[in-house]
Amino acid sequence: MLPSFKPNFLVAVLSVVNALALFVTIPFAGHVVLAESPIPTQTPDDLERGRRLFQGQCARCHGMDGAGGTGPGLNRSVLGRAPDDQALFSAIKEGIRGTEMPAAWQMIDREIWQVAGYVRSLGHTARVPLPGEPERGKRLYETKGQCPTCHIVRGRGGSLGPDLTEIGARRGVSHLRSALLNPGSNKARDSSGYISFLVIRVVAQNGREVRGMRINEDTFTLQLRDADNRMYSFRKDDLKEINRESSGSLMPSYQSVFSPTEIDDLIAYLASLRGER
Repeated sequence: MLPSFKPNFLVAVLSVVNALALFVTIPFAGHVVLAESPIPTQTPDDLERGRRLFQGQCARCHGMDGAGGTGPGLNRSVLGRAPDDQALFSAIKEGIRGTEMPAAWQMIDREIWQVAGYVRSLGHTARVPLPGEPERGKRLYETKGQCPTCHIVRGRGGSLGPDLTEIGARRGVSHLRSALLNPGSNKARDSSGYISFLVIRVVAQNGREVRGMRINEDTFTLQLRDADNRMYSFRKDDLKEINRESSGSLMPSYQSVFSPTEIDDLIAYLASLRGER
């Protein structure tokens, strides 16, 4: 025989269930996403606070004015990895896996929204056109610069250096220029803060020297790849010296290879590479 319930009892149960559901959804909404973005209602004080936070926490990679550096420029109306305000908030709060973008553990949600609002305001700033010609830069990249020897673009090229297929979306113009003229002077770091493409010179106990780019390293071993794309693996106990060149690079400087106009053309081409296949 099924038990019978009085109407008042059923109303009480439903009230408890609804309250529990509200209790579960409110923290999720408050700490991960909001029903509506607060950016449209932010005040000038919010944007100023966002600017100061941005310059203190984000400018090292994205530039003081958001024009880019080792990180991409943010001064455009559409951001590829953050097409809406919620996605932008999540990218700042949680970082972007597989990139150098770390999580913003040092900021509370309100501060993250203030930074997000400031970043959105950068998209209303007129972008300064680049002086170079991308098509001329593409020809220089493929011929005089011999860049495909070490770099891949759209699946074609060598693998010694980084893939450049979307370099224009990942790096700012100032970083591209410094990478061409003074390689290693402004290296990118991964989300854990380690230098990408770190050059290391090692000396073995027998005096043999090898200089190459770090591929992997742990407590006991070290793997390098040299400028001829040859791989080496060492036990650290067998090495007499391990010299980390934080500003070193296997890439040569192109300052004496290209004219200033050609450098502008090459930068314009690299800046145009945004992942299209």
